[in-house]
Formats: sequence, structure tokens, C-alpha cells
Amino acid sequence: MNAARPSPAATVPATRRIARIEVDAYRIPTDGPEADGTIAWDATTIVLAQVSAGGHTGLGWTYAHAAAGAVIADPLRDVLLNQDADDIPGAWASMNRALRNIGRPGVGLMAIAAVDVALWDLKARLHGTSVVRLLGRAREAVPVYGSGGFTSYTIERLQDQLAGWVEQGMARVKMKVGTHPDDDPARVHAAREAIGAAPELMVDGNGAYERKQALALAECYAHEGVGWFEEPVSSDDLEGLRLLRDRAPAGMNVAAGEYGWDAWYFRRMLQAGAVDVLQVDGTRCGGFTGFLHAAAVAHGFGIPVSAHCAPHLHAHVCSAVGHLKHVEYFHDHARIESMFFDGLPALRDGALVVDADAPGLGLTFRQRDAERYRVAPEAD
Repeated sequence: MNAARPSPAATVPATRRIARIEVDAYRIPTDGPEADGTIAWDATTIVLAQVSAGGHTGLGWTYAHAAAGAVIADPLRDVLLNQDADDIPGAWASMNRALRNIGRPGVGLMAIAAVDVALWDLKARLHGTSVVRLLGRAREAVPVYGSGGFTSYTIERLQDQLAGWVEQGMARVKMKVGTHPDDDPARVHAAREAIGAAPELMVDGNGAYERKQALALAECYAHEGVGWFEEPVSSDDLEGLRLLRDRAPAGMNVAAGEYGWDAWYFRRMLQAGAVDVLQVDGTRCGGFTGFLHAAAVAHGFGIPVSAHCAPHLHAHVCSAVGHLKHVEYFHDHARIESMFFDGLPALRDGALVVDADAPGLGLTFRQRDAERYRVAPEAD
């Protein structure tokens, strides 16, 4: 009689076996009213995952509804406990399978993202190295652009914020447009006056414009030296994005992709010829693993990538991407990450520099500072 085969978990050394997964959600009010071309908000929720094995703990996060925390608690926790912390591709596949019947795109992949980043942090710590060394370092510094300029801002605050980023050494800044299209040309002109002639000025429509409206405004913005038009129309309108890309003034890049959930989404966008630069958000598309999948697809099409939001998280994975254009230094997320984490990548001369000698992500979460913002995983 043949002996029963041991379960896969039984073959994993105890020092690498995932022993605990914890999740918390925190809702942080903005420092003022914020709006873009399609929505307004007054708070941002960060969902934090911590995964432990072999006496080490890795952390990761996403910006999502607190419901992402409930998904981590059930079913993701059950499929990962006792699994090999070294086998991140296996863990990523298991998490995706677990969400098949409840929905992967949206909150599901945001939940996977937080856990995936925590697994990379944990694996690096288990091996006594940094995430950036584990991934491989293609660049010493990751260029950023200052991002905010919300449509709810007064002209004065808009100018102060953008000019402040330029003073910090950022060579490019981005503002929101689209809430009141008739006011946008004057707002863009005011932004250019504030930052001077040299920095690149970028605008983000968040899909608020119609096709012909966006074309007319692209011509207007070109006179202010705008070199980046993000989501001039809905990111679902691939034909419209292609139209804008084909007809936009010379020197103006059309960008989209921040709502991409998986490699199939990015492939469809690139096959349509919809963008000059593909935006990828690791907190939405499944963490560092999903980000690298998307970057590989873009590389195959000869298109550069730009990381959307979560600047200090993206600095690590973007250090490993050769065809990277930049990372979005988004006001809300940069503020929250500075509030709650020690050991963040340093901002120097308009770029983020990861400490390659620090273990894992090199971060420590300041639990005491975050505690008063805690919300239940199922509420927001």
C-alpha cells in the first residue's frame, strides 16, 4: 500500500510558512475639499495588510474602500495560511482563483494588491535583503511629478501648490480639469504663470470631456505648453483616446490606464493604440506582481509606463522597470504615507530614491498615529 502524499503545506519549512495575516483600514480626511472632473471627495481610505512568517512581518497597502479589508480577511487569508512565503507567483495565482466567483476586478484586485506587496516585503526580509534588490534595480532614482491641483481649489491655492512642487525640484506638475470646462483654459494659464516656462505642465480630465470638446481644449492647452493630457475622454472609450492621440498637438502625450485591473485590460488598450504612455496602478492591478505583468505588456508594445498614485509604494517596483517615465507624487497619498510610515524613500531633486540596504520595503508603520482613523473592514 502506498503511503499518503503529504499536503503541499506540510513540505514547506516552518521558517517560510505563512503563519498570520492581519488587515486594518483607516479613513483619513483630506486637508481641504477635493474634486476632479467627475467626482468630489473629503477622505481617503488606506487598507493595510500584514503577513507574517518565520518571525518576520511584511506590510503592504492599497487605497480602496474598506471592503477590500473584508476580502483579505475572507477568503484571501484562508488560501494563504501555511503556504510558502517564498512562492509569490503561487500565492498570487491562488488569490486570483479564490475571487473567481465573487469578482476579481475592483475591490478584489485591490485586496490582492495589499497582500501581494506585503508578501514581497516579507520575502525580502526572510532573505535578509531589500525588495528593490530582490526585484533587481534598473535605476537609482525614480522621477516623480507633483499631482493635485484639484478643481475645487481656488486659483491661489492651485498656483501655490504647483509652484511649491517646482521649488522642491520637480520638473513636472499636474492639475485636474473638467468640472467646469469653460473655466479650464484660464486655470491652466494661471498654473503656467505660477510655475514658469521650464517645467512640464500636465492636465488630467478624468474622462470628463466629450471627444470634440477634448480636441478643442487640447489645442488651447498646447498654447500653455501642456505636454500631457490624461484621460481626455473616458478610459473606456478606446476609440476616443486613439482619436485624441492621433490629432493632439505635437509634443502632447495622451495617457490612460489607471483603472486597469489585469494584463488583458492593458493589452486591449495598447492594441487599440489608445495611449502614448500607459498608466499602471499597483494598488489596483494586483500589487507588484500585477504591476510587473502590465509593464511587460507595455514593453512588448514599445510604450513607456507611468505609475499612478501611491508614490512611496511604487518607488520600489518602479526602480526595477527600465521603460518607466515617472511616478505620480499624488498629494493625498504622499501626505498619508508621510503621516503613517517611517523609512520612506527619500525625495531628492524631483526623484524618489529607495534605500537598497534597508530590509524589505524599509518601512515601519506608526500604528499609534493611525489608530484614531481606524474603520471596520466592512464599513467606509
